[in-house]
Amino acid sequence: MEKEKAYKLLAVQMGLSNSKAKELIDRGVVYVGNKKVAIARGELPVDTKFRVLKLHKVDVLYENDEVAALNKPAFLTSDEAAREVPDGRLLHRLDRETSGVLLLAKTKAFEKKATEAFKARAVYKVYTCWVDGIVSEPMTIDKPLKTIKQNGHAYSKVDRKGKEAITHIEPVMISGHRTKLRVVIETGRTHQIRVHLKSIGHPIIGDRQYGVTSAQTNRMLLHALEMKLLGYDFRAPEPKGFDVLAGG
Repeated sequence: MEKEKAYKLLAVQMGLSNSKAKELIDRGVVYVGNKKVAIARGELPVDTKFRVLKLHKVDVLYENDEVAALNKPAFLTSDEAAREVPDGRLLHRLDRETSGVLLLAKTKAFEKKATEAFKARAVYKVYTCWVDGIVSEPMTIDKPLKTIKQNGHAYSKVDRKGKEAITHIEPVMISGHRTKLRVVIETGRTHQIRVHLKSIGHPIIGDRQYGVTSAQTNRMLLHALEMKLLGYDFRAPEPKGFDVLAGG
């Protein structure tokens, strides 16, 4: 059977440039049936039919002279979402498949105050997510994390020589063999929530790096719901169908 590189087939099928087709695959929005196409240069049969997920737009939750709060959709990087505010500078980041509250400073003075607040753990951060398995009681996960960076990618793991990381979780809904959690983090280590939940045997649904994938789930089911700092309180509603995607 004749085969060709996935990005080239997608480019022809969708009428795109090769570079745009490769970008869509790398972003994680291209599927064949229910299976995500993970490698742009991987070879597939020439009659392969692709399905491309729709990219949602960035919503501005709030903006004034010193700060902007965005609702970042899944599949956009924080840097891409930040382009919505040309004069803004990112105060933190969300993983590509994590949606929700993303903050940008619009003045150097606010950036300095916000950075100090993050360092002092004076920022209240709430997430919501769906995990594999049943979590019946609230708990605190206090496990140090070490982050390794290689070839432009980061990976974190529990390590007693790592940096302090504290995550509080509370179950809010159980569906089948899955639990929806409310998560509050005191620290902001790389992939903290994802690694901590994996470490207790309840990885986030759709997390290809640390967790489990699902035919019903197109994305990692982690959403930054709320952030409070310096007298502000920003909230981003869960994406439409967030609970439905979790399946049963």
